[in-house]
Amino acid sequence: MATTADIRKGLCINWNDDTWKVIEFQHVKPGKGPAFVRTKLKSVTSGKLVDNTFSAGHKIEDVRVETRKYQYLYEDDNGFHFMNNDDFSQVYINKGMIDNAQFMKAGDEVTILFRAVDEVPLSAELPQYVTMEIVYTEPGLKGDTATNATKPAKTETGAEIRVPLFINEGDKVKINTEDGAYMERIKE
Repeated sequence: MATTADIRKGLCINWNDDTWKVIEFQHVKPGKGPAFVRTKLKSVTSGKLVDNTFSAGHKIEDVRVETRKYQYLYEDDNGFHFMNNDDFSQVYINKGMIDNAQFMKAGDEVTILFRAVDEVPLSAELPQYVTMEIVYTEPGLKGDTATNATKPAKTETGAEIRVPLFINEGDKVKINTEDGAYMERIKE
């Protein structure tokens, strides 16, 4: 059993007859009254997001998880298929279990969290940054960077992002998978 002092981003807990993953948390100690922890939880079975407040010292049942690297293979109507590079076993994951799946392309390596007790996949995490090619955007003009303006662009996986005006079709860019933000242009 864990307490609210053990809450951190990515922790999986059993709560309300379901397994939840902590997406955000904030320890709050008001001037008057007891301390508490404000959390945003995501159900690993349904993908539902819930805000919950735990009082300080509240006992929570944490779920032991194991992480393994898998290679993304393909997507079908129901979800995503991954392969373990060590033993070539395959795992299927529902679409709601992966945040920002639009940044995954075939062959990418992702980290999959498994419940240690029964080897059930809980979620998949993309690397923090990915490199993608821009397949469509309006033409840019050289020297148009003084105002920090952006324009819409479409990546090779179909994801829509905002890029600076100097980015053109065929350019490779580094993208933050957490928020879909453009980071930098990759020179080859």
